[in-house]
Amino acid sequence: MNKDKKVKSEWSLIIKLLMGIVFGSVIGLLANESVMEVVVSIKYVLGQFIFFTVPLVIIAFIAPAITKLKNNANKMLGMGIGMAYLSAVGAATFAYTAGLVIIPHLSVPDVMNSLQELPDASFKLAIPPVMSVMTALVVAILLGITTLKTKAEVFEKALHEFEKMMLLVIKSAVIPVLPFFVASTFAGLAYEGTLTLQLPVFLKIVVLALIGHMIWLAVLYTLAGAVSGKNPWEVLKHYGPAYLTAVGTMSSAATLPVALNSARQSKVLSKETVDFMVPLGGTIHLCGSVLTETLFIMVISLMLYGAIPSVGTMALFVLLFGIFAIGAPGVPGGTVMASMGIVVGVVGFDPAGVALLIAIFALQDSFGTACNVTGDGALTLMLEGVFNKEGELSSELERTEV
Repeated sequence: MNKDKKVKSEWSLIIKLLMGIVFGSVIGLLANESVMEVVVSIKYVLGQFIFFTVPLVIIAFIAPAITKLKNNANKMLGMGIGMAYLSAVGAATFAYTAGLVIIPHLSVPDVMNSLQELPDASFKLAIPPVMSVMTALVVAILLGITTLKTKAEVFEKALHEFEKMMLLVIKSAVIPVLPFFVASTFAGLAYEGTLTLQLPVFLKIVVLALIGHMIWLAVLYTLAGAVSGKNPWEVLKHYGPAYLTAVGTMSSAATLPVALNSARQSKVLSKETVDFMVPLGGTIHLCGSVLTETLFIMVISLMLYGAIPSVGTMALFVLLFGIFAIGAPGVPGGTVMASMGIVVGVVGFDPAGVALLIAIFALQDSFGTACNVTGDGALTLMLEGVFNKEGELSSELERTEV
């Protein structure tokens, strides 16, 4: 019965998110400026609330998760960061290799269609987060490790209580408003013209990126299955709501509550591993966005400068990009903005190239984010296989509670 409720809940959220995408797109195509002022206002307020909760969710799940990991905490943290970096570098390398073979044979466009400008929000309710996402991640790690090392039992109990409080916020407030945020996002895209003007122009490149996402996810989940000895489909099949939420929000951070909920449905992942790696991955693992940006950089170089960057240039770019991706904010366009320094300094883009990269990156930002989020499930399964293959974490937690 409980399993049936979980499946019903997953499908209910998927349907609501799809309805949000459809209704939002229709509204954006038909609305005038006055209507869009209202839509933009709704998106602004909902976005303010969602992003306000994200740092709190990161602290609420990562910090207590570290205390539950006991002696494995430092090792899991190091491995989690290492896997996120290798995944980003691997995805970028794969994209560059595939791009060298495919892109020269594509008819690359040399013009961009202009977009209609969105009106300003008529009503703004500013709810700034108490801290940035990266600050929250550092705070969560420090709180978890110091609580563990000092054996601060009272504070550890407080962290666990805070986790329960934020879980209630996720289920009762964040997830219910996500379909409306998705609808307002797609209304904006449709009104601007992104869905009808720009997308056809770069359709071949976007499709190539989407295929790349699927291949890289297949690689990650295959590796995860090999490392853990468990069926990766038992994780992947629960990520539908998280994937659609990421498509609608274009933000790993905003998708975090749903991603946690999705990963917790898997019977091959322990709560301890999920609560640690999913928030961590949502903050530092950006394989889909890295893969896509690499392809777009190659296309723009061919379009504006007449040649694809050399192997040496792209090798340096990829190695540095993996580091910059870990520090990129999990917000729409966060990856491309974090990489601007190396795009200009290493690849050699001028302002025209940078502007074009930002513009066309927005075409698939939602799908790159969805790949990032879904890939977190594979990394979580890898950690499960290394540190909790026989249920050691759960057993140790049970002994501690007794």
